[in-house]
Amino acid sequence: MKMRFASIVMSAAAMLALCVSFARAAEMPTRIGQCVATRVKEVGTRLEGAPGTGSLVTFANGGVQVSYDQLPQVDQSHPGDRVSMCLVSIPKDCPPGDDRGRIYTTTNKRTGQRWTLPDSEHGCGGA
Repeated sequence: MKMRFASIVMSAAAMLALCVSFARAAEMPTRIGQCVATRVKEVGTRLEGAPGTGSLVTFANGGVQVSYDQLPQVDQSHPGDRVSMCLVSIPKDCPPGDDRGRIYTTTNKRTGQRWTLPDSEHGCGGA
């Protein structure tokens, strides 16, 4: 009985550790200089189905980065790649509720490549 209880407790501890790990992966950095670990969810073009319109990458933590330019380092990333995403800039004097325009530097752990892009096509208060 003691052995079975210990096994259940160990399983619960393992599940808790797994949940904490997923929670950490789901966070976005909120302070300049803060970095989080996440994974690439999808890589595409700025305009869906329109090659050459720029790069778009989404992440498992809900983050997005977009560029009007086609960036090889983004395009060479694959879904599931582990990345480090660091907040480098937060715009000032934004209208209430408009969080666009944050800039992140992302490093792909598989390729070793890095890029710095905003989270939207327009900064806060823009189109």
